[in-house]
This record gives sequence, structure tokens and C-alpha cells, in this order.
Amino acid sequence: MRISRGSKTGSNGLRGDNPIAAYSAAQSLANRTMCDVLRKLIDAAIPNASSRVWHGSPVWFVDDNPVVGYNATAKGVNMLFWNGQAFDEADLQPVGKYGAAQAVFGRADDIKSAVVRRWLN
Repeated sequence: MRISRGSKTGSNGLRGDNPIAAYSAAQSLANRTMCDVLRKLIDAAIPNASSRVWHGSPVWFVDDNPVVGYNATAKGVNMLFWNGQAFDEADLQPVGKYGAAQAVFGRADDIKSAVVRRWLN
């Protein structure tokens, strides 16, 4: 995995100097669990991506282009794909006017690993 600006999720993402792990640790237990699951799925699916906290949320980049990220809210965790509208996936809801789409997870059980892996591929 490439490291961007000193941040890296790493194999377990639990190092104290890891901004993505720190982001996760700052969340409620329910959101932390979802963030950790998503981080592991993303790292496994796109191992050559760089990652960092960008505009306050964990984001993964391929060739300096943002590809996927997530952010915790009071209601759960939103997973955003910058080009997600091109996926033609009913479970991804359009966001904004530039082709992004997101999935919203209210509980860790809502995250279907096989579906998320498909989106990431």
C-alpha cells in the first residue's frame, strides 16, 4: 500500500500515529465497528491505494484521485464512491451533481462484505 502524506491504514490500522485509526477510535462504539469493517474491506480490495484523512474523513486514492471513503454521522456511517453513479447499483444512492454515490449503514450488520467487495472491484 502506498502511503500518502504520512498516513497509512496498515495491516491492522491500530497504530497511534495512524490518522484513520484515530478517526475510528474517536467514534461511538457502533460507528467505530462499522469504520473498522469498512477500512479492512477497502484495504483488502485496493491494496495499492494510498489513504489519509481528507476533509475530515478517511479517503482512499488511486493515482492521487479520490476513489472511496466514509464518514461517521449521528445516524451511522456513509460510504462514498466518487464515481459511484457509474456502478449502476441500486444500493448506492446518487450524491451531488458530479457522479458520486453512497451507501448508508446504520449498523455493522447492514454491511454486506460481498456487496462492498463488488463495489470496490
